[in-house]
Amino acid sequence: MNERLFQMTMGLGIMVLAAQQVQAQTPNCAPRPDVLQRLAETYGETRRGIGMARQGAVMEIFASDETGTWTITVTLPNGLTCLVAAGEAYETLAEALPPNT
Repeated sequence: MNERLFQMTMGLGIMVLAAQQVQAQTPNCAPRPDVLQRLAETYGETRRGIGMARQGAVMEIFASDETGTWTITVTLPNGLTCLVAAGEAYETLAEALPPNT
């Protein structure tokens, strides 16, 4: 009886740890519409750039001229959008980059 109770307790503990690990892997991710709404309403950010990443992921840059905030996101093929980086003092530049030497 005690051995069976111990096994059940250990199994439950392992399940809880596994669930926490999955949640910890995507703490800054949410469905795309939710992320876009939050960036627009909270920070006034709009999309400024887009690019394709590996395995069908889409990288986007959002920024606000009014607040100066910026956010880089990656949207996975399943529609989950993750925040990769964010910051302040965003500026739009119209100058060309120097050629690579």
